Amino acid sequence: MSDRIGYLFKLPGTRASTACLALSMLTCASVECWPQGGAQPSLGVQSPAQQPVTQGPPPPQVEPPPAAPENPGLINEIGKLFEKSKSMLPSLKSPSETMDDLNTRAKDAGNSLSNMARPSLMVSGRAACLVSANGAPDCKAGADRLCQSKGYREGKSLDTDAAEKCSPKVFIPGRKREPGDCRTENYVTRALCQ
Repeated sequence: MSDRIGYLFKLPGTRASTACLALSMLTCASVECWPQGGAQPSLGVQSPAQQPVTQGPPPPQVEPPPAAPENPGLINEIGKLFEKSKSMLPSLKSPSETMDDLNTRAKDAGNSLSNMARPSLMVSGRAACLVSANGAPDCKAGADRLCQSKGYREGKSLDTDAAEKCSPKVFIPGRKREPGDCRTENYVTRALCQ
């Protein structure tokens, strides 16, 4: 039981000594340290031998001593670290610059969306598809023609239809059908116009 009481008394003492040590380090770091050359500071009180004499010519102007070399202490090294980190980090923009950038981006996005989202309309009709060089139907031109007939600029085919167109000779009774008598024609029946 006595060990517990002794431990309780030692615990606040340890904390107090740690706090005093931290306080003394902060005080020393925030106040300019005195040189260790043996000269003691006078703290504003001068001995009679050190008091200036008012008689005679004023003393010559003395140039200030050269700047003291950098103190390689912990506080100085931490300061250097902060200075280096400023150059490594990107510069921060002011709130007004940030808002200007966001407004510019929003305006650009709005313009691109308005260009993309032109009103489209589905139209119905019948326009013939052209035959391309390889013999396949080219229905893009047919969709464009269908949309232009409705007052739009261009279109995209949605539905197509195919029909066989034959020569009148095929309908003669008793005549045999020949390979060139009929051909297949393709038509655009619905298109999405812009």
